[in-house]
Amino acid sequence: MLNKWIELVEKPLTPLSIVENKYVITEILGKGSYGFTYLVEDKQKNQKVLKQLRKYKRLDRTGSRAFDREAFILSNFQHPAFPQLFEKFEDVSQKKFIVMEYKKGKTYEQLIFDDGVKYTEKEALVELYHVLGLVKIIHEKGYVHRDLRIPNILKHENTHYIIDFGLARKRTDQIANEEKLNRLDKKLFREISYKSDFYALGHFLLFLLYSSFEPETSKKKTWEEELTITSHCKQILRKMLQLDTSYEEVDQVLKDVENCLY
Repeated sequence: MLNKWIELVEKPLTPLSIVENKYVITEILGKGSYGFTYLVEDKQKNQKVLKQLRKYKRLDRTGSRAFDREAFILSNFQHPAFPQLFEKFEDVSQKKFIVMEYKKGKTYEQLIFDDGVKYTEKEALVELYHVLGLVKIIHEKGYVHRDLRIPNILKHENTHYIIDFGLARKRTDQIANEEKLNRLDKKLFREISYKSDFYALGHFLLFLLYSSFEPETSKKKTWEEELTITSHCKQILRKMLQLDTSYEEVDQVLKDVENCLY
């Protein structure tokens, strides 16, 4: 009960606040159950991302461990497609922070709704193919991202990025007690299995395909009834969404997408 109260009253740092006498907050990027995320500038005016662990999560050993785990995972990915970890520190008031690289780009929500981009089936599969190439790198390191939602996949010109490794886990990890997954949809997204990343990317692909969808009736239908897509694309989606036997490895998905494209 106390933790819930702390969560409700705790406020993020305000723009123009200075952290550790070297990071100036320019924008609040996000507020989550685990922490606050800011866009900051260092003394050289370089833009970086600063993530702060919430106080009630600091008091909870599991929350603090999860925060440290994200920093450790980022330090394992020295790849331009993922944010580089710069430092992890605790200030004089015992607030915990991670400083990481700022990846300039737009989410696909911004591309579709703000820029008016519409994706054909082939164009959507090309985007998926690029993202799967990055997921392959994550999986080859033995990690599952577990949060491949629209806000965490960025595109800048022809370059793709995956951000926010806060929920990532080693494939061999076990679900902690505080993270028990009761609802089926949450389980499919958050299971510590490569299949959960494919499930999330199935929804990503659907999001892109719906960008060019024009409804002919107000009657509610399933995506299989509404979308005019090839049988190959439909099979890929059904496997990713675990409606049919799921993919087990990323190379299986890549191969099917390649066959669909070429």
